[in-house]
Amino acid sequence: MTWMCLICGWIYDEASGVPDEGITAGTAWAQVPMNWVCPECGARKEDFEMIEI
Repeated sequence: MTWMCLICGWIYDEASGVPDEGITAGTAWAQVPMNWVCPECGARKEDFEMIEI
């Protein structure tokens, strides 16, 4: 699944994760820490929405 930041449009892909942020590939969105923020704009996790690509 993929999730998009509603503020800047950055995409979180569960299959890829964000290794630079310590989130390994295959990490489900539900497992991403609540205090994690968008690496592009600093938006909060609740500012993301699931999308289909």
